[in-house]
Amino acid sequence: MSEATAGRPLRIGLTGPIGCGKTTVAGWLAMRGAAVVDADRIAREAVEPGEPALDAIAAEFGPTVVDGDGRLDRASLGRIVFDDPAALRRLEAITSPAVRPRLEAALAAAEVSAASVVVLEAIRLVEAGYAEWCDEVWLISCRSDEQRARLLARGLAPEDVEARIAAQAGLEARVAPFATRVVDASGSAAGTEALVDRELSRALQAHRARARGWDPQDRGPGDPQDRGPGGSGT
Repeated sequence: MSEATAGRPLRIGLTGPIGCGKTTVAGWLAMRGAAVVDADRIAREAVEPGEPALDAIAAEFGPTVVDGDGRLDRASLGRIVFDDPAALRRLEAITSPAVRPRLEAALAAAEVSAASVVVLEAIRLVEAGYAEWCDEVWLISCRSDEQRARLLARGLAPEDVEARIAAQAGLEARVAPFATRVVDASGSAAGTEALVDRELSRALQAHRARARGWDPQDRGPGDPQDRGPGGSGT
């Protein structure tokens, strides 16, 4: 985790399995003034036509991963790497050096904005080492039945739903040791949004405390930080 600095925005790393609502949570945080950096969008930009990473992917995996318009055929590439961990590692060895500096630049730009919170939304937040840039890591989770229902509602075929869930198997277990907060988004949108508001308030309180050189993890049972965001007991 990064060191808190007085006056610097709170950095939240946001991650979680597909279909559990991390993009929705990022949107809610943006509505509350956070600057959101979308790692997936930046990763897509890094493999646009003309980018060296796209040429390297085509050289590694063959011309079938590039469509007739010269763009990355994600479905074709996915069929190669989804069930092949070695192929996935080869892909990441190409894309990570292209994506990382772009993310660093985007975060630096967000840091100089007026936002009090900067959110980095990334599915591979921990695996790619991006969690080290963040003050907090939020894991957005939901029940497996809810996850499947949401993916089916997007129009995905049942076999595609299972393939995507399988491709992320173990993600929550890998992230859990790094997670500052776990947001269960299984319930209603209104209930989850209220939960996000509560956790954001607590996160900002903890960030201000760290900037003053006080570790909120060391608080005693009578400390005001043991109370809810409004300052009264919960």
